[in-house]
Amino acid sequence: MPSKPIPGSSGAILAELPSPYQPHAATGLLHLPRFLAKIKYVKAHGALPPSYAKNYKRGCDRFLCQHLGVEPAAVEKIVLEAATEAEAELKLAAMLPADVRAPQWNRRYVQMGMTTAGAEFLKEALTAMGCADRAGEIKSVPDLMDFDEGRIE
Repeated sequence: MPSKPIPGSSGAILAELPSPYQPHAATGLLHLPRFLAKIKYVKAHGALPPSYAKNYKRGCDRFLCQHLGVEPAAVEKIVLEAATEAEAELKLAAMLPADVRAPQWNRRYVQMGMTTAGAEFLKEALTAMGCADRAGEIKSVPDLMDFDEGRIE
């Protein structure tokens, strides 16, 4: 039987965050719903758990924003200041470029971790989780997120 992460090995788990593979309804961008959900979590709770805070507005959040030509803090400000989700979506749409180049971003995103250095990162992370045997199966950073949050058995 394949191994599962040692509980708590990667810190607190926010299983309520959407899968990294869930596309944003308005743009089709992967990871955007996840970044927005992290901001909403901060809005509701004041902060993310340390296991998520270390990559908040960094890592994939920042890579997505770089792709879009916006600052992560600008996205955060919109969500934090919006009275409703609809208001946040309208302001986000106004800030984002007309062409978000979703196919280019989505292809790059699902391949994060598929370089030699990326494979080493994934192997180290899986080893720390007690799941070194899953290194051949968990092939990308989005896979690692889904695995850690229990969406991959």
